[in-house]
Amino acid sequence: MTRWHCGIEGDDATFDRVEDLVVHQATAHDDVECGVCGAVVPDGYLGIRHLLADHSREAYTEAHGVDPDQADRRASVRETVETAADLGEIVERLEG
Repeated sequence: MTRWHCGIEGDDATFDRVEDLVVHQATAHDDVECGVCGAVVPDGYLGIRHLLADHSREAYTEAHGVDPDQADRRASVRETVETAADLGEIVERLEG
């Protein structure tokens, strides 16, 4: 079974379910400010999703000082999570 690792600021928490990971990231860590638009978003997967869905790759890499390889890695994280996760469950759990 694949274990899902948090990885935010050295957090080495692991989870059996990706949904638990995303909820953990959104609730156990401080939100971050988007360097492109200034929106305050959860750190981790939801922050990556915001950046990649709402902004061009160029704006994202420039505002956050990441190189193309880092951008590709984050895009891969987004794709992996979205392939495995029940996004409806995540939304339901976060909305309460």
